[in-house]
Amino acid sequence: MPGGTLEELIESFLSFKVSNAGRSPRTARIYGLALGRLAVFLAGADPLRVSTDELLAFTGPWLHKQGLAPESRKTHVAAVREFYAWLNRLGRIRSNPADQVPYPRASNKLPRLMTLANAEKLMWSPDFTTFEGVRDGAMLAMLIGCGLRASGLVNLNESNLVQEVVDDRPRLIVRVEEKGKKQRRIPVPVEADLLLRLYLEHPELAEIDREVGNGDKVLFVSTRNRTCPAHEYQGERRRMNRRAVLDMVARHGRRAGIPESQIHPHALRHLYGTELAEGDVDLLVRQKLMGHADPKSTEVYTHLAMRKLTRESDRANPMAKMNTPASDLLKRLQGK
Repeated sequence: MPGGTLEELIESFLSFKVSNAGRSPRTARIYGLALGRLAVFLAGADPLRVSTDELLAFTGPWLHKQGLAPESRKTHVAAVREFYAWLNRLGRIRSNPADQVPYPRASNKLPRLMTLANAEKLMWSPDFTTFEGVRDGAMLAMLIGCGLRASGLVNLNESNLVQEVVDDRPRLIVRVEEKGKKQRRIPVPVEADLLLRLYLEHPELAEIDREVGNGDKVLFVSTRNRTCPAHEYQGERRRMNRRAVLDMVARHGRRAGIPESQIHPHALRHLYGTELAEGDVDLLVRQKLMGHADPKSTEVYTHLAMRKLTRESDRANPMAKMNTPASDLLKRLQGK
């Protein structure tokens, strides 16, 4: 049975979420920050005697005064609801005071995405005469061509790459695990497959000890780590982290002259989702490829898919079928 102070309860709860509920350490850190704010709000009051009204005050006005937007407050509501549900299951409280705490409403912002033209510039940015350039090119190709999240990319081992026969042709499939340890299989575009092979066959990679057990190996390796002694810089410690991927995309994006708003791994993922929508890929197929639990998340990309909508509108709209004062002018401008 966990201790009685709020700090002890939070520590036990986070340990449970990682060890028993399968949540990632990153989720645990986010929940820990949220519950740490709850501790500040309660200011020493008994967490087992908190009321629904107090939790409503915490997740609403109090967090708002701290400058947290509705989207950020959603995480706090999730943490509070799960924390008190856990206490209720343990029998530490008779009822869950967080049951009626609602999630804040947030505007449905369209995601930022990188344009195809800028994605092409990004792919030409790495120096492919160097090992790091070949590695970066392969990583960018996987982000763009498979719609991976940065977390999914860095968690890949060589065993996540599987050769299968599709339509009588050998194809590379990547098994990726991302949010909530959900797994999905994504066909790797032949262009990304080629860059991956260049990376895996690079002589500098062969000199790096990246084995993590059972013969498996870290897929994308770091080349420098100032916090790790040279004799320990091997195996799991060679794995690139999420922050390094963000920095890599930003570095190449700036070199290519791409706007700051687009140089983020998620902007590449949004490009992937939008291009699937542009290609009339079925919604359920898109949902599976993107790894979305809720189809509403996938539908957002339909709103961003403008090329097909524009072509169809130009072809079929009433103005295109009429002779108007603009018709002759358009014909002259188009040289018809």
